[in-house]
Amino acid sequence: MPSLQPDQIYQLLRNLTSPVVAITAERGGKRNGMIADSAVRASIVPAIPRLSVYIHKFNYSHDLIFETGRFVLHLLRDDQFELIHRLGFASGRTRDKLADVPHRLGTLGVPVLDDCYAHFECRVANVMDTGSSTCFLGDVLDVGHGAAQSATGSVMTAAHFRANMPPEWRAEYEALLRAAQAYAAERSRDIRPTVWRGLHGRE
Repeated sequence: MPSLQPDQIYQLLRNLTSPVVAITAERGGKRNGMIADSAVRASIVPAIPRLSVYIHKFNYSHDLIFETGRFVLHLLRDDQFELIHRLGFASGRTRDKLADVPHRLGTLGVPVLDDCYAHFECRVANVMDTGSSTCFLGDVLDVGHGAAQSATGSVMTAAHFRANMPPEWRAEYEALLRAAQAYAAERSRDIRPTVWRGLHGRE
């Protein structure tokens, strides 16, 4: 058994988190955006760019991505706190989170945010079930920067966001985190074998 307590282990695991990213998805004309800190590079081959991201099943975007096999991942600048609040502190089931966020449809028909550090348009290559979330492996099909002035500065990290978010957001942030942890605690051990539809029939 680990000698550390679960909360201590969790704090250590936080060192493994990715930059804070915005994920957009689209299905049947419905568009959504969300925030995640679980994205990583998934290929070291320059000619085969891939990334992966874990999306909790309670997120509205989860089903949009799972059913269409498309998403866009955006690296954000370290000053884009308001965008994180807009996309990450509410559900797309209750309001159109992209209504006032400038964006366009990219080559895959998925929203690409005008203001970001960079974006990656992805098609799902494979998935892995974690019980409470799905890990989506994405083939990167197109890449770009946001507005000309946006590709400067530093990329937003989870540690930077937690340390510098407006104090009035902290209680809401911690409540949302506790709710997500409770959801995951009930489901994380129920891992199911999943074969992504694009892999059916492959030898």
